[in-house]
Amino acid sequence: MEGQFYRKIRSNSGLDLLGKRVFKTRRRGLAIIAGTIVVAFVLFNNRGVVARVRLEVERRDMIEKVREAEAETKRLEAYLKALDGDKKTIEKVAREKYGMAREGETVYKVKKD
Repeated sequence: MEGQFYRKIRSNSGLDLLGKRVFKTRRRGLAIIAGTIVVAFVLFNNRGVVARVRLEVERRDMIEKVREAEAETKRLEAYLKALDGDKKTIEKVAREKYGMAREGETVYKVKKD
């Protein structure tokens, strides 16, 4: 019976004291909660900052892919133009791709292991 009248010692943790200071009044607490919700909404909604950054990165990737595709198109157009009139290019393609040879030439095929 002696121990029941003693006051229990509470440990005041830093988080507990911070919560009491920040949420001192009901109005301040509601303002902090509302502000947190608004900031979270601005950052993480469909038109928020995080989505905007992600879309900018995606846009840069797409622009780089378009540049690579344009360079490939120019290279292929130059190759097509060479095939239309350049006899050396036509002969090179005929020899490499189709295995053709001139009269009197012997073609040797080497097997790769």
